[in-house]
Amino acid sequence: MVRTPKLAEEKAEVALRDAYGEALAELGESDSKVVVLDADLSAATQTKFFAKKFPSRFFNMGVAEQNMIGTAAGLAYAGKTAFASSFAIFATGRAWEQIRNTVCYPSLNVKIVATHAGLTVGPDGSSHQALEDIAIMRAIPNMRVVVPADGCETKQVIFAIAKQKGPFYVRLGRSKAPVLYCSGHEFRLGEFDVLKEGADASIFACGVMVDKALQAAKLLEQKNILVSVYNASSIKPIDKDAIVSAAKNTGAIVTAEEHNINGGLGSAVAEVLGENCPVPLGRVAVQDSFGESGEPEELLQKYGLTAEAIVKKAEETIKRKK
Repeated sequence: MVRTPKLAEEKAEVALRDAYGEALAELGESDSKVVVLDADLSAATQTKFFAKKFPSRFFNMGVAEQNMIGTAAGLAYAGKTAFASSFAIFATGRAWEQIRNTVCYPSLNVKIVATHAGLTVGPDGSSHQALEDIAIMRAIPNMRVVVPADGCETKQVIFAIAKQKGPFYVRLGRSKAPVLYCSGHEFRLGEFDVLKEGADASIFACGVMVDKALQAAKLLEQKNILVSVYNASSIKPIDKDAIVSAAKNTGAIVTAEEHNINGGLGSAVAEVLGENCPVPLGRVAVQDSFGESGEPEELLQKYGLTAEAIVKKAEETIKRKK
């Protein structure tokens, strides 16, 4: 069931990794089974907050992501709820085999929360800009994939996945992002939120692109084009009902993500549409390329991840409606 939550009125900005660190520290107070592992990046992933409060339940594994995942699996076997963190490029790239065989095959209670995903890593460049991680993680059986839109949702995601058994991959960025949700927002796995309603097309976005989609909706409204905007933070399981309903109601779908065009949100939505309700689909994403070093907003502009790009894609897609 699609929900229409109340959005925040004040335009503040919060780094999602900061919200993650705060959520972990709160979890540590309420659940003694929560343990946290990091690959020598706790100052960047913000797991340092948990480490300071609960040093006996924090494990700095060094620059050894494969070992970190294996150790997290062992702690999960022992009955712990293990959160393992590093940069997205390392968490999903270096440790892929351990995630697949050691965590997902036995469906262990390991939560991989990766930060510094996407182009907005910025000056660190292409070697550190994970643009394939959603595709990699959603292809593994038993893995659930979540991409929060803001700090408020990030906290709610962390609290929610701590209560649900089994593997999760949560994708967070480096930069600050606009606060969209009011405090008290409840995240529900497998359900999208509709943030704006319109009859001409539907935009499904995740992560930093949710705010861009809302900006695009305002620009389109100035052209008398009314679109619905969905926060598609639950990539896997995906909200099939919301996608099919939007396709039937508006007849045109656009997706927007800070990820490669292959295998991410756009691909997941295309799979649902192809099997259930084929309609024109337009995808805003990185066009099968690597990133580069630069400032976050400049990179989003260069690679076409902007509100204006969403507007253009929406107009093109609407023209293809029967």
